[in-house]
Amino acid sequence: MRRKEIVHIIILFFLFAFTTNAQEQDTITTSQNARQTRVYLEHANTLSYNRDINPDAQILVGDVRFRHDSSYMFCDSAYFYELSNTLEAFSNVRMEQGDTLFVYGNYLLYDGNTQLANLRENVRMENGEVTLFTDSLNYDRLENIGYYFEGGLIVDEENELSSFYGQYSPSSKLAIFNNDVVLENPNFILYSDTLHYNTDTKVALILGPSVIESDSGTVYTSRGWYDTANELSLLLDRSRIVSGEKWLEGDSIVYNRGEGFAEAFGNMILQDTAQQVVLEGEYGFYNEKTEFAFATENARFLEYSQGDTLYLHADTLEMMTADSDYREIKAYHGVRFFRVDVQGVCDSMHFNTRDSVLYMIKDPIIWNDAYQLYGDTILIYMNDSTVDYAHVKQFAFAIQHVESSYYNQIKGNDLKAYFDGSVVRKIDVEGNAESIYYPLEDDGTMVGLNALKSGFLTMWLSENQLDKLVVWPTPQGVITPIPDLTPDQKTLKDFHWFEYLRPKDKDDIFTQVERNIQDAPPPRSNKFVY
Repeated sequence: MRRKEIVHIIILFFLFAFTTNAQEQDTITTSQNARQTRVYLEHANTLSYNRDINPDAQILVGDVRFRHDSSYMFCDSAYFYELSNTLEAFSNVRMEQGDTLFVYGNYLLYDGNTQLANLRENVRMENGEVTLFTDSLNYDRLENIGYYFEGGLIVDEENELSSFYGQYSPSSKLAIFNNDVVLENPNFILYSDTLHYNTDTKVALILGPSVIESDSGTVYTSRGWYDTANELSLLLDRSRIVSGEKWLEGDSIVYNRGEGFAEAFGNMILQDTAQQVVLEGEYGFYNEKTEFAFATENARFLEYSQGDTLYLHADTLEMMTADSDYREIKAYHGVRFFRVDVQGVCDSMHFNTRDSVLYMIKDPIIWNDAYQLYGDTILIYMNDSTVDYAHVKQFAFAIQHVESSYYNQIKGNDLKAYFDGSVVRKIDVEGNAESIYYPLEDDGTMVGLNALKSGFLTMWLSENQLDKLVVWPTPQGVITPIPDLTPDQKTLKDFHWFEYLRPKDKDDIFTQVERNIQDAPPPRSNKFVY
């Protein structure tokens, strides 16, 4: 969020507060100073009196002009009730207040005591660049407020606003609208139940359920501000912005429609229904034009295209969608993710659909059923959101928990684990391959420990058990019966079983777990938090 936009919103807030308070103060002062003065007839071509038609009225015809204090009233004909200080004006009615306010209509009933003017039929109030249209307008000169109650329209340089009820104050420039409110702008249309609008600042105060429609999307809100001139808004009370297949929601949102940029504060949710992903956080922003999104503070990413939802947490999450076929996700610091078939932790993660590779960087660990993989860097190759194979580079260690303190283990410079659905079916190791595994009898009893060393190793698995093993070129191996095993024979160097780091469910991804110092594989530092 640019600092100037935040300052702009703060200024708008105080501006509206100031104009509202100023209007209230003007009302009090005017009422206190109100006094009854006489309405004067200044001109008429003819004046007559007819007791049978209207015994209390002077009948005036032709170029009729009245004056009341600083206000002038013109018409073609009128009834003037001098004793009651009131008048009725007919045809080509015009009121003038100074050189800034002009009101037109076909009929006027004016009470000089209350200074209330009731205008009917083709009424038009002009105040500088602002014009009000209606068929029924009451204008209170004491309060300097005109209001309509059977539908009306207010037009300025930027917008047209219509509603069933509305009022306008020429002094404060504040207009109030209720019931079936529509604000039309060349770039958008705003529908509301209750709206306040300042014709000077062009800022609308939203006070009821509202919808803002434009070519870029739709906004749903019930309270906030909208600067119609600069297309900048502050939306409160769990507002929502819908843009194509995406929608953004938050406790409060700062939205710059002109730049297509939105910031969300408090329980931010960004959902892409086409990609079937969700981005969440206490704070986030989204750019409609670049389709770039950011989330932090309890940030979470969800992917639900395959039935089983992937839940991923990190300190900071970024998401970008270039088109319907491309998506990029970046997660920084303290990455933890959970899906029923796979779980993992690492420092940082990067995924894009162009190469369908998920990069796990710095102390990555992944789990699948009874298997654990860790190493320097892990690359997970995806196929339609399912894992095709995992590539552990440079330093690689694969472990399968058999029972109790017994683990099948494979170690080497480079390892690839191939998946069939959610099950590991094959493991390839290249460079300094080492393995220890426990062959089983038909009844599941462990025969002993088979330890092997060689340059390369390939293992095929069936139902989580060793089906076939190929080791080359010059394998070295030894089998040790179970009773003869010593504790140091049961594990390879750099063996660590990180079950305590493993996310247990979708909520456990938010749990911060500190890796034990003795479990930090060299050459990494001695402390990591996931």
